[in-house]
Amino acid sequence: MFREMQRKKQQLTQEECIRILKEEPRGVLSLLGEDDYPYGMPLNHYYCEEDGKLYFHGGKKGHKIDAIKKHNKASFCVYDKGYRKDGEWALNIRSVIVFGKIECIEDRETVYRIAAALSRKFTDDIDYIRHEIQHSGPATLMFALTPEYITGKIVNES
Repeated sequence: MFREMQRKKQQLTQEECIRILKEEPRGVLSLLGEDDYPYGMPLNHYYCEEDGKLYFHGGKKGHKIDAIKKHNKASFCVYDKGYRKDGEWALNIRSVIVFGKIECIEDRETVYRIAAALSRKFTDDIDYIRHEIQHSGPATLMFALTPEYITGKIVNES
């Protein structure tokens, strides 16, 4: 069902893919939008090692919600900042694409737990995190992307 990578020398291991998903703060979630146009949006995310899912948060209505309700298949692309080898101008970038099914999380306890974990990727300020969850939590939806296939590669921009 999912294509094999053609340039196998560029393929990342699953461990490298997971590390990038855990460490990088944001990526692009792609859904099938209105009139079957692709709809991609930048989002921050949290990769949960316990269940292997990617989590996102957002509002309770809008284009994203409508797209998820219509079609639950999604892809999420994350890439790192890249690096240059000594004496070279070209950037080497590692990217990961996750294909899977996305669903809304209804359980408020899970929403708040994941929201706190996601927030800790950006700040250690526990008071700020508690305040945001208390004030914004009730209006927040959480989404879980359950991976069916994860692939990654390193590309040199030259």
